[in-house]
Amino acid sequence: MLKKGCFYLNENIYFKGINDGEDIMNTSNLSIFEEYESEVRSYCRSFPVVLTRARGSFVFDRNGNRYIDFFCGAGAINYGHNNEAVKAALLEYIENDGILMSLDFHSDAKERFIQTFQEKILKPRGLSYKMQFTSPSGTSVVESAVKLARKYTGRQNVVAFTNAFHGMSATSLSLTGSKHHRQEVSHGAVTRLPFDGYLGADFDYIGYYRKLLEDQSSGVDLPAAIILETLQGEGGLNQASVSWLRGIRQLCNDFDIKLIVDDIQTGCGRTGRFFSFEYAEIVPDMVCLSKSIGAIGLPCAVLLFSPEIDVWQKGEDNGTFRGNNLAFVAADKMIQLYWSDLEFERILEQRSALLRVFCEEMQSLFSDRIASVKGAGLMQGLEFFSEQDTAAVAKACISAGLIIETCGSRDQTLKLMPALTIDEATLKQGMAIIKNALAYCLNSITG
Repeated sequence: MLKKGCFYLNENIYFKGINDGEDIMNTSNLSIFEEYESEVRSYCRSFPVVLTRARGSFVFDRNGNRYIDFFCGAGAINYGHNNEAVKAALLEYIENDGILMSLDFHSDAKERFIQTFQEKILKPRGLSYKMQFTSPSGTSVVESAVKLARKYTGRQNVVAFTNAFHGMSATSLSLTGSKHHRQEVSHGAVTRLPFDGYLGADFDYIGYYRKLLEDQSSGVDLPAAIILETLQGEGGLNQASVSWLRGIRQLCNDFDIKLIVDDIQTGCGRTGRFFSFEYAEIVPDMVCLSKSIGAIGLPCAVLLFSPEIDVWQKGEDNGTFRGNNLAFVAADKMIQLYWSDLEFERILEQRSALLRVFCEEMQSLFSDRIASVKGAGLMQGLEFFSEQDTAAVAKACISAGLIIETCGSRDQTLKLMPALTIDEATLKQGMAIIKNALAYCLNSITG
């Protein structure tokens, strides 16, 4: 039955009253969360349902509603919810009483993962990295990378960039650009420089950085490391150019600075290749991996670094949960499935091209409201002139059954981040929801 006052995509997918103050969904009783869970909760505020199960690119709530997922756990579920092959490997491991908690003891699960990662990921790319399993969150691996760079070089300063996001613990927050996230943490020993494009396309970024490093009166101490995202996920999908990344790599070589690439959200295939920096043909000194390295949403983090940097003393950087054997099993299976040859990369290229064409069509269709198309791979977005437009479109998408988020300094960018394993039909259905949300919202909101 059609519902009065609703805009319909079809008879099953509709937008409830966007501008009349109604709740965007028929929600379950959320009182237990509201009474006992901290006010710090965030994602659930824009998606007020109780989730019960998920498979592939679909998530289901307690009322039986189905949602297409263009969010993927903020990039932690690149290979879909409950990936069947990965899940089967985990269930077999548990059924055979495989060890789950092992600190940093040797385990056969860790051994298999290390061997697979070296043979399928690093060696084909000509990379010779040692692997450190840090505490299992993204912010933890960033903390370990900076700590090691400072120890190795004997210097304290670290260069980070505008609009960067590197995590929510002390050092990571000091490296993060957003004032909202940084709060009142110490910002000592961090130099903030403009990211590629921040001051316009014609600015000589590398020349400016070099001048600061050469001039002993610039006030910039020679850094231990430069940390960057090749594609700034939370910062608005700002992608670094090849020339900028190569210029940074050369600067690091010239001044003996360690280059750290934060591939926590952009790695594991998200931008089209396993590592996000491959398109620039650079080799970082350190690479931070987390999120989808756990393959199916399991916590895991890996720090990769050049062997000569391994100056740790025994136990100098540790944590209780740095040996997640379930994550090792899942990651091993994921790599064997998708990265044993180039076929998966070809599929990603096709899906990425389809998403790019759609985004460009939407920007052209709504050029007075959408400023640009951002991002790469299956991490693309629409940057709006007004963040109010972005919020309205995101709300309409969620109401119509598409989980999606916004990003950028003003939350001005609608972020499209479907599973890498999404089939073409589901991808097109998600894009259709976005198109109809754009038409509905942008034609009804006065600019």
